[in-house]
Amino acid sequence: MKKIFFVLFISFVTNFLAQEKLFTTDNELEYLLRDPFFKSCQIGVDVYNITKKEIVFRHNEKLLFRPASNMKLLTSAAALYFLGPDYKFKTKIKYDGTIKDGTLNGDIYFIGGFDPDFTSDDLDSMVMLLKDEGIYKIAGNLYADVSNMDSLFWGEGWMWDDDPSYNFPYMTPLVINDVAMYVAIKPNSIGDLAEVKTIPESNYFNFVNNITTVDNDTTDLIISRDWINRSDSLILDGGLFVGSKPDTIMINLRNSNHYFLTLAKETLGKNNISFNGICKIKIAPESATEIVTNERLFSEVIVNLNKDSDNLSTEMTLRAMALEKYGKYASAKKGIKLIDSLITEVGLNPKNYRLVDGSGVSHYNLISAELLNELLIYMNLYHPELYEVYYNSFPVAGVDGSLKYRMKSGSAFNNVHAKTGTLSGVSALSGYVHNKNGDLISLSIQTQNYVGSSRTARSFQDKICQILSNME
Repeated sequence: MKKIFFVLFISFVTNFLAQEKLFTTDNELEYLLRDPFFKSCQIGVDVYNITKKEIVFRHNEKLLFRPASNMKLLTSAAALYFLGPDYKFKTKIKYDGTIKDGTLNGDIYFIGGFDPDFTSDDLDSMVMLLKDEGIYKIAGNLYADVSNMDSLFWGEGWMWDDDPSYNFPYMTPLVINDVAMYVAIKPNSIGDLAEVKTIPESNYFNFVNNITTVDNDTTDLIISRDWINRSDSLILDGGLFVGSKPDTIMINLRNSNHYFLTLAKETLGKNNISFNGICKIKIAPESATEIVTNERLFSEVIVNLNKDSDNLSTEMTLRAMALEKYGKYASAKKGIKLIDSLITEVGLNPKNYRLVDGSGVSHYNLISAELLNELLIYMNLYHPELYEVYYNSFPVAGVDGSLKYRMKSGSAFNNVHAKTGTLSGVSALSGYVHNKNGDLISLSIQTQNYVGSSRTARSFQDKICQILSNME
């Protein structure tokens, strides 16, 4: 009897272990996607083991989704492919006329080359170099040459009510300070107006400060633009709690070219270069002489582009591609032609998707999890030298960028390198993770058409990453 019981017990254990073994990664992921959350919204998943060259899991992989900032994966990959990591964004100063006895008898032209990270400090360095060239007085005018780009300052399908967020920049090839206003605010004594200043301080800015320091924690602080006159003047209203920490708020700039010229004029004054002319927009004559150039490598730009999901960096990169390939006047449509070419190289048909901008801000974009995952596979297998730059530009789970506060524990921590994407009703995550055996796994997860916070969608993405990182 004991022998029969022992045989039955062994049989039960064997069957149980067999069932456990059958509960694969596929089963885990399928079970996860049965959650009621997905009854009312859509999810597409495509996972591939690059090391073993085999499909891990697919679900709605061909379904079209609004990619949000996952669109940046396509733009940055295309830029690496067509421009290369050593491509240089150039902001130039040219002049016409002659230099004699420290005086430039002619005009200065600031020529924009789509450098998204150009700052006041860069401008100051360039102006100081004018003195090294023997210029102490400009007996002419200052001009902004923005002819490298077409006249469309916003992307197709960008929403008017996203203005004045700095995440929706008014685009120009002559970027400075993220084409945004930095407004520093800190409380004062109760009943007094809060302290407000712009960074950098400039005569360009005009604002009405009606923010009162109050003794109760309030959330009615309003910072808005003068909409009626469509200007960059700010209106600041509401109450600021006396115990609030100093904060800096960014607002996009409508008239960014005029802002650049104002800062240029003020920087000349700070460097004791005399100037009393006018500031306007004008194309530099072909005969103008280049005198100073500021350069920035794409290998530097791509880090901020992907890790911090910077829209301005992406849109400038898209237009830099167009300028390099097609010349003036660079546009989003011309840049997207190059992304279409990359999609063809990957082995898919660009006509099956809709691309209208580089950053994913537009709700008109439509791509699939399959497309993004095939791109990730392609970059790793066929362009290893570009892949390293590409991979290192992605946010790292629990460590930095837009994944800094996600997956801070477990096997996904410091393992997942992936690009996030978020719009209203849209959440996406695509990138790479290593499993327990060290195999490199590529993945794309697209979620859309849910109501409310993206927290739930992000939670499922994180769970999928944990499952894949634990996979053997």
